[in-house]
Amino acid sequence: MSSIVHRLTLSDVLADHARSRPQATAAVDGGVRLTYPELDARVTRLANGLASAGVGRGDRVLWLGRNSHRVLELLLACSRLGAIFCPANWRQSADELRFVLDDLAPSLVVYEPGITPEGAASWIQSGDEYESLLSSLLSRDESPLPAADERMDERADERADDTLPVLALYTAAFDGRPGAALLSDAALIAHSASLLHVRQMEPDFAFLNNGPLFHVGTMMFTLATLLAGGKNVFIPAFDPEEVCRLIDAEKCTQAFLFGQMIDSVVAANAGGEYDLTSLRFISHSPEWDEMTTVDDSPWCRSKMGGYGQTEVGGMLTFLGLAPAAAGFAGRPSPLVQVRLLDPDGSEVAPGEVGEICARGKSIFSGYFNRPELNEAKTRGGWHHTGDLGRREPDGTLTFIGPRLRMIKSGNENIYPAEVERALKSHPAVADAAVIGVPDERWRQTVKAVVVLREGAEATADDLVEHVRGQIASYKRPRHVEFAASIPKKGFTPDYDALDAAYGGGAYPGA
Repeated sequence: MSSIVHRLTLSDVLADHARSRPQATAAVDGGVRLTYPELDARVTRLANGLASAGVGRGDRVLWLGRNSHRVLELLLACSRLGAIFCPANWRQSADELRFVLDDLAPSLVVYEPGITPEGAASWIQSGDEYESLLSSLLSRDESPLPAADERMDERADERADDTLPVLALYTAAFDGRPGAALLSDAALIAHSASLLHVRQMEPDFAFLNNGPLFHVGTMMFTLATLLAGGKNVFIPAFDPEEVCRLIDAEKCTQAFLFGQMIDSVVAANAGGEYDLTSLRFISHSPEWDEMTTVDDSPWCRSKMGGYGQTEVGGMLTFLGLAPAAAGFAGRPSPLVQVRLLDPDGSEVAPGEVGEICARGKSIFSGYFNRPELNEAKTRGGWHHTGDLGRREPDGTLTFIGPRLRMIKSGNENIYPAEVERALKSHPAVADAAVIGVPDERWRQTVKAVVVLREGAEATADDLVEHVRGQIASYKRPRHVEFAASIPKKGFTPDYDALDAAYGGGAYPGA
């Protein structure tokens, strides 16, 4: 009995809002406007339709398409069934999408026309076919459910377990291929509660879903808005003028906007055609601040700062929980623990760099079908993020960079990311990468490969002394080579290519 009494799924949240917020708008998408009772009724019918199509507990449902209210409906229907929903990056190449299909083996794919090949089995289009699915009915005795408000979630023996995965988001290729990070209802609700607190989201909160919903940065606000009983407004993709129109029309209080996106919105509203004052956002520029309302919540005061990743539901730490912090990643969410661990699993001393490791309510359930990776990532009872951090004297955290590999010089562990960050803080440095090179006395020493800014000058000694002033002396480069560019794998240095070109080797464990 206790497992039922203490259980709370995203579907349960929706069902309760349908009772307690009968007139509140839950979702807006073009000509579609749904109150919470209407969204709940559609999710009930969709869950029945998915069940009639063979989707059951633990099965996967894949979405291939742009932003839509259907993404939220599919997630909530999967929550109701105990299934797993995955919104995939539809902009991937055909080979990348084929990998996702083979890896996830979905029971059903819902797609937008033009995104997927013709004639695939178990695929339905997001328009009329999707709406037909909502009209499918199934109950345990194969007879139609009598009414939408006699909800599936009230059949206690069929309710989903909130600790089981409900959302899959593909993320970094730790083992050479992307992995689907699995997040449970409980983890998503816990993260939403933390974000709701730091962002100070009120019941009239309206979020404009203009960022990609296959990205945790958008999804985390979608779900926090749901938890708050607010309004989710959907736009297929970012379009500056449409963003302005929707903020004005729907009185949106938050949107997925950064840097150049904000500048393009300012340009689109240069004539002041749209009223954007409902948007309570960070300060960005005089023009932006004049158009919007500069928000005083901890989230916005801190410029939306912190550290996060998909595997922790979005944000693990918030700068908004640490005013005037020494560490620019702030402090952990109140629903998690964070430790900085060395390769042996021991906590490092304040001021030393270690891997950011966490456990708590919002941590993911592992990667789909990656047992060996899951074992490695959860060793010692902690989720190992693969990223490096440092605890400052005031107890706050600084994010250093991805761990990737470690250099062992004598008895000291040196992480390239920390040295690279120190090098890049020199005004003459455009880019830098650090490798370990064999050394008879120390096993390895640090070599820096540096790209200077156009027209800038700096000697190897200048850079070594600069690093010595930033971090512990033993971490400074013993060798510096200048290059025209740094080879990359995606956004990170291609360390294998650097080792081959500049004599790297003798890494621990090699």
